[in-house]
Amino acid sequence: MGDRLRVLWDFDDLDGTWERFEQALEQQTSAAERAEVLTQLGRVQGLQGDLAAGDRLLDEAETAAVDSPLARVRVLLERGRLRRSGGDPQAALPLFVAAFDLATEAAEEALAADAAHMAALAAADHSEMVAWTRRGVELAERATDPDVRYWLGPLLNNLG
Repeated sequence: MGDRLRVLWDFDDLDGTWERFEQALEQQTSAAERAEVLTQLGRVQGLQGDLAAGDRLLDEAETAAVDSPLARVRVLLERGRLRRSGGDPQAALPLFVAAFDLATEAAEEALAADAAHMAALAAADHSEMVAWTRRGVELAERATDPDVRYWLGPLLNNLG
């Protein structure tokens, strides 16, 4: 299954991305959908260097995400990204592993591939990085969904 929120991202225009996610937040009809969008707003905050604000948004998302495996995967992924951005890959890695496991269980392959990529980046050593990259590559190579296959590039870049 693809990532419905990916189209709203422009990493070269975080302010525009923020605005698109704020608009999307207003259009969501369920707590789980709102939680998903809140995670992306938290990610924008992290990319802008405000990790505390990102965590607050993820706390809000986590409260709303209780009944949604997809929203919980996103909370784990973005909390891991915040930890890694904050210079603590050791704290990030278990969050990425949990996101990968839950995404795999929920058949959310695009997010599982993303989590494998992030786990590789947070890995403690080269062999662990290669192992996580291979897991992600195997998943992406089996996929027919272009949102999942997209991850082949970032994953193979890990090995570059």
